[in-house]
Amino acid sequence: MSINATLIVQMIVFAILVWFTMKFVWPPITAALDERAKKIADGLSAADKAKADLASANQRVEQQLSAARTDAQKRLADADRLAQQTVEEAKGRANEEAAKIIAAAKAEAAQESVKAREALRDQVAALAVKGAEQILRKEVNPSVHADLLGRLKTEL
Repeated sequence: MSINATLIVQMIVFAILVWFTMKFVWPPITAALDERAKKIADGLSAADKAKADLASANQRVEQQLSAARTDAQKRLADADRLAQQTVEEAKGRANEEAAKIIAAAKAEAAQESVKAREALRDQVAALAVKGAEQILRKEVNPSVHADLLGRLKTEL
């Protein structure tokens, strides 16, 4: 065989090999490569989607935290206001009670003063009667002279 015939046979074998490779070997390889490229693309898109979901979840968390902080601040302010209001109400009630106690004490003191004056008037009247009895050296009947003693009480 000559070089030309060997070359032609080799070219035919090569063409058969190319045809066999293109027909039976190459399609599964390209399919596998395409499938792998699709999986990689799907993975990348899933990663991008996960990043976007994470970013939106972080944003929602921040919003919820901000709302919770605002709510907590409002509740603290309301609690402070309520505590202040309760303290003011307690002070008002205490002042009212103190005023009532003072008024009652003043009224009791006035009553005691009136009672003391009455007692003092009675004692002065009794002393006056005793003094007049000793001066006159005769017995003065208090029941007979009640009118006189009554006027003496009012004058004192």
